[in-house]
Amino acid sequence: MAAKLSTTKLERVLFTGGQVVDPEHLTQKKSDVLVEKGRIVDVGQFDGGEFDGERIDINGKIVCPGLIDMHVHLREPGREDEETVESGAAAAMSGGFTSICPMPNTEPAADTAEVIEFLKNRARDLLVDVFPIGAVTKGRKGEELAEIGALVAAGAVAFSDDGDPVSTAGLMRRALEYSNMFDVPIIEHCEDKSLSENGVMNESAVSTRLGLPGIPGISEDVIVARDVEIAQFTGGKLHIAHISTANSVDLVRQAKKRGIKVTCEVMPHHFALTDESIAGYDPNLKMNPPLRTQADVDAMLSGLKDGTIDVIATDHAPHSIEEKETEFGVAPFGIVGLETALGLVMKYLVQAKVLTLPQAVAKMTKAPADILRLERGSLSKGAPASLTVFDPGVSWTVDKAAFKSKSRNTPFEGWELVGQVFGLFNKGLWWQPGQ
Repeated sequence: MAAKLSTTKLERVLFTGGQVVDPEHLTQKKSDVLVEKGRIVDVGQFDGGEFDGERIDINGKIVCPGLIDMHVHLREPGREDEETVESGAAAAMSGGFTSICPMPNTEPAADTAEVIEFLKNRARDLLVDVFPIGAVTKGRKGEELAEIGALVAAGAVAFSDDGDPVSTAGLMRRALEYSNMFDVPIIEHCEDKSLSENGVMNESAVSTRLGLPGIPGISEDVIVARDVEIAQFTGGKLHIAHISTANSVDLVRQAKKRGIKVTCEVMPHHFALTDESIAGYDPNLKMNPPLRTQADVDAMLSGLKDGTIDVIATDHAPHSIEEKETEFGVAPFGIVGLETALGLVMKYLVQAKVLTLPQAVAKMTKAPADILRLERGSLSKGAPASLTVFDPGVSWTVDKAAFKSKSRNTPFEGWELVGQVFGLFNKGLWWQPGQ
């Protein structure tokens, strides 16, 4: 399954009649977008009477900078049966993303320049940009720092031992000091495993009722608290991955007020689902961090609204059917997310008036681009023409059989979402579903 999707090379193109969402200025207005040789020439109203390039009518559609997912798992190298760079890129396109950042927990880990270069080479001819994240420690073993400088030179845009926290405070200090020399962030999976132990869902009255071992919220909170203080001490850039507890959101909020260089991201499943959803023991609801309480979900929405939470990402985590369709307690953590994220954001944030459309777009474009120092997320003149076009009014039903990902582990099967991808433009390539 999952093949490279067909694209069309366009040297000069005018996108006409669309609503342009500008995440830099948080505006939305009807404008045309003129692109030439892969760069934005201008955004405005044009007399296309003598235009000699390709015209694409996007009347009634939204056009914005290409969506960026700064937290995905592509499984290559090592588990190509679950996902590859190519199939992950196809899933990204289906979901409206033009840029993705794969985490380093592959086999082998992305802890050498060779692995980073391998990933970039695999994506060279694809429409989607792949910006790899390198491992903080060699083999992700939490013992010795990876060669951060060499990884940056090879193309790594950040560092993480995702799936595991940076093992000790001392190691995190050194990681933040070294990464700060290159102005790249450390992306932290916040989990004290001595507290989460063998838990499989959020520790709460629900886990007690279901008879499942719990993961307490404090296992996340204590690592957030530790790392915030180390970030202040070192002056390094800290990014909290997949934040999920009310206490952690407040810790980040207070850290920002103190001027600490900390940012964070939330996943759609952590603002659209609670631990009550697990009553049916569906393994597709097993994830780490786990689904939390309604109070935690409310904190995610508040954090998004007040700007504490900078980014919406997916933690796209493909697993084979054989691994996932088993007892809840033994199934692996994680769900696929690239192909449902936009629809969940539109339904649960934009339609619900938690965020305006420009605010939501900013958290999926400009914010991750700024954190990772990517030349993306902008519609300014001369910027790379990386564009997502979607219809905000079209409802659609999640059908996992139609996913472009190699994996099907989604809890959203059959859900009605809103916001349908119309097309993508990146690297001078145009793609539309069904093309």
